[in-house]
Amino acid sequence: MEYRTLITNGTVVDGTGKPAFKADVRIRAGRIAEIGPDLQSGDGERVFDASGCYVTPGFIECHNHWDAAVWWSPNMEPFPGYGVTTSINGNCGFSLAPLPQGETGRDDIVDIFNFFEDIPEVPMKTMIAWDWHKWSEYKASHERNVRTPVNFGSYCGHIPIRLCVMGEAAWERAATPEEIARMCALLEDALAAGAMGMSSNQLDHDKHDRPLPTQLADDAEYLALLDVLARYPGATFQLIIDNWMHMTATRVVERIGALCKQAGVTFQWAGLPTLDFQQEAAAEQWKLHEDFKAEGLPFWTGFTHVQYMFSVDFKRTLIFAQLGLQPWQDIVEIKDDAAKLEMLADPEWRARAREAWDAGFSNNAFTPQSVFLRESENGAGPVGVKLEVFMEQEGIAHPSDALADWVIRNGADSVALQDGWARVHDTIVRLLKDPRSVANVSDAGAHGKMFCGAGDNALLLTEYVRDRKDLTIEQGINALTGRQAEFFGLDDRGVLAPGMAADVCVFDLGEIERRDEEKLWDIPDGEGGRTYRYVRAAAPMRLTLVNGIPTFDNGVFTGKFPGRFIGPEHHFEQAIAAE
Repeated sequence: MEYRTLITNGTVVDGTGKPAFKADVRIRAGRIAEIGPDLQSGDGERVFDASGCYVTPGFIECHNHWDAAVWWSPNMEPFPGYGVTTSINGNCGFSLAPLPQGETGRDDIVDIFNFFEDIPEVPMKTMIAWDWHKWSEYKASHERNVRTPVNFGSYCGHIPIRLCVMGEAAWERAATPEEIARMCALLEDALAAGAMGMSSNQLDHDKHDRPLPTQLADDAEYLALLDVLARYPGATFQLIIDNWMHMTATRVVERIGALCKQAGVTFQWAGLPTLDFQQEAAAEQWKLHEDFKAEGLPFWTGFTHVQYMFSVDFKRTLIFAQLGLQPWQDIVEIKDDAAKLEMLADPEWRARAREAWDAGFSNNAFTPQSVFLRESENGAGPVGVKLEVFMEQEGIAHPSDALADWVIRNGADSVALQDGWARVHDTIVRLLKDPRSVANVSDAGAHGKMFCGAGDNALLLTEYVRDRKDLTIEQGINALTGRQAEFFGLDDRGVLAPGMAADVCVFDLGEIERRDEEKLWDIPDGEGGRTYRYVRAAAPMRLTLVNGIPTFDNGVFTGKFPGRFIGPEHHFEQAIAAE
């Protein structure tokens, strides 16, 4: 069925940053057919009245972790109600392919997603096909088995590339020349099949405090992989850096940036720090950002405009290990709830936990003022208050002891929240306006019980455009659409113009909001039931179209799944020419 739509009486913001204008938009065969004033409706054409609304390109989510969850939550709620039409995945060096061979190889990938992104283990093991080794085979399986309401793109992760070639040695040493050649062959396969590029990670440590395998990659390995990327126009390189714990970001960006410059690769470093405690590093990295631009290099800075918050649960969270709270991470690793609660009461464990809490980065990140007691398993409470309130009520001197007592009282399935750090507003606005930035890094699809990301695009438009007026509507839409498409090489979307893919949203800026969190029970728990993740009610968009087909219309998700697996358009042309 061909959907024919004529959107009338709207104000077009085309995604380029150019001034908005009044016009109608005609859509035929999944493409923008015509834009102009007073277009006449044709046979079989639905007329959608956009009076009082903006008509814009669909929003591109530049940093998601829906890789696994689309296999069991294909609606990707709440994306359609927030005008999202494209989702980029395979970020942070994590992707589902290439897949190390054997069951233990699959388990390594599952463990990485489970620990770092809070993707539940049970549905990962039972609801994903896992019928691939190479990235090209993964893409083919995804296209056979998964339907999505948004377009889906993915990087190829450097971590699984290393694990495929080196096995456990990937965690221990640099690669040999022969191993690097095999890595390059795996990346070549992915790029020829349409991967967005390669993502790598110089930030994270695992639950045993081991640096991720990519942190053992030497310059020879990085340069060889970057040389493969350079052969595919439109392919990009993404690097996750450390402005959190070990504060290695500046020297890493200098090192890897020099290699990207040598190879001639478009480089996204995520990202220049926007929080109050990071501002010493921010000054250094602003200089790098401006130096890269002054040289005319294709170096882009990824960032988020929202306040970071972290889920604090006691069964699968990553925050304890990441903050150096190893005794608390030991609690997470205990599978039996009774044994977990018994350990929380143990005097020797409590002494170690207090010592770890008082040391290093965790001492300024994890405080009685920043830990919010969010959900009780059994209702004992208190909930809805900061940890400092509980300490005062109970007369408990140390926050680690207080948190332990609260978990014992409320149950091991209770949840707290680390309430985040203050944003430096001027830094965010400066980045939002910068033509070499990738905005709206959200992590949506990950960390479902803390709620991560989906809906942050609405906050950009309401807080920064409508309410504070830091940006014009043209600047805000450009940051969410045209600029993203330019970076990712998505030549046929991100802008409203004749011939472009009809990824479109229509909204009234006065009525949209980033709505409050609510629970959606759509994640299989492995026992025949479901557990929850957080979503939001729709912004709402008046209309969201993906490839010309409505995914959100008249206030509801339509149940349509018109998304395609996409990659850089001229990148595909390169692969076809090579054949």
